[in-house]
Amino acid sequence: MSDNVLSGWRFHALLLVVLLSALGYLGFSLWGGWREVVAALVRVGFVGTAIALALSLLNYGMRFVRWQKFLALLGHRVHTPESLRIYIAGFGLTILPGKVGETIRSVFLKRHGVTYPESLAAFFSDQFSNLISMLVLIAIGLWAYPQYQTTVMILVGLIVIGLIILQQTSWLQAIEHFAQRHLPARLGRIAEHAIEIILHSGRCFSLPMLLYGMALGIVAWGAEGVAFYYVVNQLDGGISLQAALFIYAFAMVVGALSFFPGGLGGMEATMVALLMLNNVTQPQAVAATVLIRLATLWFAVGLGIVALSMPERKAS
Repeated sequence: MSDNVLSGWRFHALLLVVLLSALGYLGFSLWGGWREVVAALVRVGFVGTAIALALSLLNYGMRFVRWQKFLALLGHRVHTPESLRIYIAGFGLTILPGKVGETIRSVFLKRHGVTYPESLAAFFSDQFSNLISMLVLIAIGLWAYPQYQTTVMILVGLIVIGLIILQQTSWLQAIEHFAQRHLPARLGRIAEHAIEIILHSGRCFSLPMLLYGMALGIVAWGAEGVAFYYVVNQLDGGISLQAALFIYAFAMVVGALSFFPGGLGGMEATMVALLMLNNVTQPQAVAATVLIRLATLWFAVGLGIVALSMPERKAS
């Protein structure tokens, strides 16, 4: 891959996705009532937008601290400014489907001595930690409703099962040996690499690191949830912080499961629907959704593109 990631067809493909997404957001705003949406956005104003952006920066900062810890647990200490550039650069390709764009970090980290299985393990650990944090925020919102408490317990059970699997080193190694001996060569190599990534990831989920990562993740994603709460209530949406955290986290999970670029479409539809179920008017719901996505997803994409265009600091 060339040193300039944003070159040739990649750059044009990225621009095309951004353009299509922008057109989609324009249509989304028109659907909500153009005049009402613009009036609502103006009402939030510069101060409200600045607060939302600051809380997004807190999200990125907390997640980067956790990312550095994952790399350290895997035996690598990348110079902090360069590691931050690499981490933020991954956001520039977030709008590619299924989070695959963020794995561009592996290309940059390889030049700093981090193998692909190790960097992909850090990526997997980062995403799994995000999921755990989201599910915790969802659980906080659902726990207030007795009819959903069973669902909360199921979510907790799934997280525990996933963590247990990550710690079963001997089982995973046995599966790896079986794949090497009994599967066709290509499938065997794929299985071997997958198991290697999972084994590396297990080092990132010891109990102390699990609690540390959860705390950082809850603060990080909770900050964006607070930004969402602030924006909605600036528009007189009148929802509680608990409801806002639940709506934001649940919509994020739905968007991630959709595997659409950046969760586009799935997250917005879910967020608007849940806001309207909480007696927020359609123009308010659409305006709040557009603004929070601009202040989170698109702000991150913008920072990522800047980071991608910055010169690389060579490994020492």
